Amino acid sequence: MHPSELLPHLQQRARFATRVAKRRLGHQAAGGDAVDRFHQLYYESEVFGGTWMNTYWLGVPIWKCPFDLWVYQELLHDQHPGLVIETGTAWGGSALFLASMFDLIGHGSVLSIDLRPRNPRPAHPRIRYLTGSSTDPAIVALAARAAAEAEGTLVLLDSDHSCAHVRQELQLYSPMVQVGGYVVVEDTNVNGHPVRPDFGPGPMEAVDQFLAAQDGFVVERAMEKFHMTMNPRGFLRRVR
Repeated sequence: MHPSELLPHLQQRARFATRVAKRRLGHQAAGGDAVDRFHQLYYESEVFGGTWMNTYWLGVPIWKCPFDLWVYQELLHDQHPGLVIETGTAWGGSALFLASMFDLIGHGSVLSIDLRPRNPRPAHPRIRYLTGSSTDPAIVALAARAAAEAEGTLVLLDSDHSCAHVRQELQLYSPMVQVGGYVVVEDTNVNGHPVRPDFGPGPMEAVDQFLAAQDGFVVERAMEKFHMTMNPRGFLRRVR
């Protein structure tokens, strides 16, 4: 994280932790239906080092909901993409998970992009890392070339969650997906959908703007079959 981003981030985290603590002490009831309440419990437990902040794949931190990882496994099996483009590497747990699934399937590779990845990242022959902004023209050109050479591409967007950035990613990476393929916009649950109401416009709002501007993608709610997902309305299937 850049030094200029640190203080606002810490202030936001402090407000979030205070709200969670009040809820846990019974001073503030969780709203929404049972799924939303479980979602809030699951997500906010990370303040105390639990759930998705305490999930590992082969010893590497993987900041995902296991329900979503299971759906990714099904997408890889059913669609047989030759490439997954992932924006947002972090520790590399999800890149390693995807590479492991490709090992089982017998083909495929992962291109993982991050501006400031954590180190060390896991080494795997199916993983290629790019360091830089996911919207940098040079990075986008490398990703587009890899997608053009692959037999099908799955795109997972999990970098900067601001609305403007995610909208730009959607515009840049959605053309790399074949008809019938998917772009998954992760963490659409923030900004009150149903967690982190103080986040501000984020991935969900970017999805809404993207869908309103074109008719080539639709939301595939069937991918939310386990009810709890950190990507509500974030599974976008290309239809033309």
